[in-house]
Amino acid sequence: MARRQSLMQESRDIERAIALIELGARQQVLESETGLSRERLLRLYKEVQGKSPSKGQLPFSTDWFLTWQPNVHASLFVNIYRFLDKTSVIEEIDAIIGAYRLYLEQTAVHQLPVVLSVTRAWRLIKFMDAGMLVTVKCGKCVGDFVADPLELNRDYVCGLCHMPSRAGATGAGKGRAGAKTTRLPAAGAGELPPMAAAA
Repeated sequence: MARRQSLMQESRDIERAIALIELGARQQVLESETGLSRERLLRLYKEVQGKSPSKGQLPFSTDWFLTWQPNVHASLFVNIYRFLDKTSVIEEIDAIIGAYRLYLEQTAVHQLPVVLSVTRAWRLIKFMDAGMLVTVKCGKCVGDFVADPLELNRDYVCGLCHMPSRAGATGAGKGRAGAKTTRLPAAGAGELPPMAAAA
């Protein structure tokens, strides 16, 4: 029986590793979320992607998630993740994979840039699990947004309701500022966070 359970767990680990690799996850994420050896993961990565995984450290700072555009995308992802976590009996990593796929669908449908990588999405949930990041409710749109727990968030207004003057003024965002924005629902809403054109 133990051998059968071991084979089943190995099969689940391989399936998760392939899903994460296809989404572009870094090697460290695979090692953390599966019981597969480093050597097997390297072989699997090369087989799926046709190349070796990128090297370098994982994102370790919460600051990136608090800047304007990353915050909007991180908040969208967190709302989708929480929806899946509350409505499905699945493990955390599977909820992260599912939520990230839905995040990619939303950005594609609304022709938005993919700002959040799956590795950053994974790190975001780990930061929230550790209490290093939280969500607070916007006083205007009542959406839940990622925030620093040490900040004074009593009268919080999100980056969509109060957009920075130079939002979308550089890079791919030129000429798109205010064209389409992410609308996030209150926590516990009964539907996935929709994306809507700004009024």
